[in-house]
This record gives sequence, C-alpha cells and structure tokens, in this order.
Amino acid sequence: MEDERLWLPASKLAIIDELASAVEGREHAVLVGEPGGGKTCSLRGLRQRLPETEFRLTYCHNATLGRRDFYRQLCIALGLSPKATAAAVFHSVSTHIEELGRERVHPVLLLDETHLLHPQVLDHLHVLANFHWDRKPLLSLVLVGLPELWNQLSRRKNRSLWSRIHCRLSLEAPTVADSTEYVEYRLRQVGASKLLLGAGALTILHEATRGQLRDIDRVATNSLRLAARRKQSVVDRELLEYVLEREQQAGLST
Repeated sequence: MEDERLWLPASKLAIIDELASAVEGREHAVLVGEPGGGKTCSLRGLRQRLPETEFRLTYCHNATLGRRDFYRQLCIALGLSPKATAAAVFHSVSTHIEELGRERVHPVLLLDETHLLHPQVLDHLHVLANFHWDRKPLLSLVLVGLPELWNQLSRRKNRSLWSRIHCRLSLEAPTVADSTEYVEYRLRQVGASKLLLGAGALTILHEATRGQLRDIDRVATNSLRLAARRKQSVVDRELLEYVLEREQQAGLST
C-alpha cells in the first residue's frame, strides 16, 4: 500500500507527531505495542511526514542476527558494500553516517522487532546512539517492538542505551471507534458507498479481534463473503458470531 493511502486512526496521529518531533530534534525513540497494533503503520506514517531531502530513513526488520551479520544487513540497507569483519562493517556504517551529516542529511535507523535482537547487538546499539557532531547526534535510532522490549531496555546492562532514548512511546489498545473507522476505510477502498456491517457486528468484531488490523481483515472479509452467499445486504451480529464460531471450531480440529 502506498503511503498516501495509508490509514491511520486519530489515536495514532499523536504517536507520529511525537516520533517526528523526536527525529527532527535528532533524538532517539522507542515505540512498543502488541502484534497488529499499528507499529508498522506508525513507521510508515513517520516516513510520510519527514521530507526526503532532509532525512534518510533506513528500515531493518531482521532482528535475529548476530552483531556482524546485523551490521552487514545494515550496510546493504544503506546501499553500502558489506565487509568481511565486524570492525570493517562498523567502520563502513559509521563513515557513511558521518558523510550524511556533512551533507546535512539526518539518517534515521528504524529497527523493527527489536525485542528479538541478539543481546550482543542490543549491547552495541549504544555505540550507534552515541555518534555526535557539534554536540548533536549524527543519527536517530527508532526502536520498535513488543512490550517486552521496554523491560529489556530498562535492564541495568542496557542503561547506557536506555539513558540516551528520551522519546519513549507505547501504543494504546485500539478502541471500537478505531476498528469501525478502519472497516469504513477498507470498504471505501473497494468502492462501497455504505457501511456493510451493523453496529452490533462491529462491536463483536472489535472484541473478538482486539482491534488488530490483520484479524479484522480476515474476519470481516469472511463475513462479507458469507453475507453475499446468503444474499444479505449487511453483516449482522448473528452472521458474524457464526463466522467466529466456525473459526474457533476449525482451530480446535487442527
């Protein structure tokens, strides 16, 4: 999906505002949230917000690598040739960051799934976070992950990195209004002129999926397909409950 068509509820816009403010101030940030809670959407919203002429965003999502391979991946993401040793790779990355600083382009490293980072990589991130030039960081780290990341970063051994992260954000649980807004948005995308789920069905959909977008997509799509086969113009509470019950039975039989 193109960033211009990205859906973001009002509850996420404030998060993006804070992330953008941190990056514009050359600070580091951490963003935690449950699976499907909108972390990736928030990062894409951040990318849309920051002008390309002033910021260079690099997204890394393979967090299960050792330190050398992590920096090799980072080299590739930055368009650099990966080196043979960890020291050479780190030198290549740090030199590139310094060059961007001289060009007045601020690099932003978006690390997704950070809760899965190898301890050696997490221990070493404070070195990246400590790049300074004229008393301002040469890059911003945006660490994204599940809520357990918060506890990992606050451990004593990670205090050097944690102390450098001034922007600390947690995504709130989605509301019924968020889920309803998302369903309306998705229906408009496919040309629907009205909301095809009743109010009762929407409430149950939100409660069953806890507002997680991937689950909303699946359940709502299956419900709309069944409604079409039944010649129903609207997904009502009874039909949605039937779809959810059928999913539960399928899960129990596997």
